[in-house]
Amino acid sequence: MNAKLTFFVLILLLGVIGLNLGCSDSGPTDPKAAVISMFGAMEKDDKAALAHLLDLPELMKTINEDYALQTDSPRVFTNPLEVLDDLTGEGQTKARWFSLQRIIGDTEVMGETATVEVTFVDKESSRGYRTKFGLHVKNEKWRIYSFKTFEETGS
Repeated sequence: MNAKLTFFVLILLLGVIGLNLGCSDSGPTDPKAAVISMFGAMEKDDKAALAHLLDLPELMKTINEDYALQTDSPRVFTNPLEVLDDLTGEGQTKARWFSLQRIIGDTEVMGETATVEVTFVDKESSRGYRTKFGLHVKNEKWRIYSFKTFEETGS
């Protein structure tokens, strides 16, 4: 093989490898990283990133509790875009969660499911909301499917 052809094949091979590495959707490697990534995507109003971190059909099944915290009655979401709108821009959940201090706590992994404890603290009213975000492996990546609130605590 002549030098020009070898150089061309090498450049082509490196380009293909680079595309594969750049386009791979590796996703978060652990549940806590998925939760941290979710808050980052919310902060940037990145609906595309959120769609890859959330199990939207499962989140839409939550009907008896509203994860925005301190709402009068649970909201029902009828399509995935409503969930994404709620978690970005001027969405009620984004506004509420970002008005509170967020503390990401312990992670418990049970095979292909996990929980990540997230506590939201309202410093003005000395009230905390302990939640456990539920995650499961879907398409080989950790996806958040639940924002379950467990209790309110006062200081």
